[in-house]
Amino acid sequence: MTREAVVCVRNLRTQFGPHLVHEGLDLDLFRGEILGVVGASGSGKSVLLRAIVGLEVSQAGTIEVLGKTLAALPGSERRAVEQRWGVMFQDGALFSSLTVRENVEVPLRAVPGLTDAQRRGLAELKVSMAGLPWKANNNYPSELSGGMRKRAGLARALALDPEILFLDEPTAGLDPIGAAAFDRLILTLRDALNLSVFLVTHDLDTLHACCDRVAVLAEHKVLTTGTMADMLKVDHPWVHEYFHGARARAASGGNPDRD
Repeated sequence: MTREAVVCVRNLRTQFGPHLVHEGLDLDLFRGEILGVVGASGSGKSVLLRAIVGLEVSQAGTIEVLGKTLAALPGSERRAVEQRWGVMFQDGALFSSLTVRENVEVPLRAVPGLTDAQRRGLAELKVSMAGLPWKANNNYPSELSGGMRKRAGLARALALDPEILFLDEPTAGLDPIGAAAFDRLILTLRDALNLSVFLVTHDLDTLHACCDRVAVLAEHKVLTTGTMADMLKVDHPWVHEYFHGARARAASGGNPDRD
């Protein structure tokens, strides 16, 4: 059975001055899957995410999202596609002068016909879906813990009922208990909302807990993709060290060969 690619990147080239980040990069995100994107620091994981959602300009290649080549779309059609995805940035990227509920309301203001009460109600629903208590609606970002700010950023990413969710280091900086809870939340939301999830991470526990496939960025491209079991068979120095090292053994419960 042919899987549907909701994100299709082909021959991508991204460069900042003399610094080459991506060259000939190909990658697919399939409908309904959670794809973990890993790589060494500086390998361009977050740059790739930002290029897909249009926050970085690439010098060559094509990016298709939900069957549309984004660079070829006129403004109104591109905005229509953009409303079908949500992005959670590593630091939450919340507006410091707005409450959590007001932050979540920001993308909802683009929806015609919503009353203030409807917008408020939808925002409060998304805050609840992200696992925050009701009282967090009225908190400002400065009043939240790091984990709560991430959940507030997730609530805003969910505001427009997206088909695709882009997550940039969602568990970075969280303690192990908080990170495990966030992993479970991602799985629950994927299954409940039929999301496709593009997840940039360095967290091996997250890869084990919720990723269907893993894509490894190295040497300016996607070096390999596959399941966690597939990663254990890849004969590449960085990949071998990452998936067989001491941290990998700890993440897999002491067995680096587990599926």
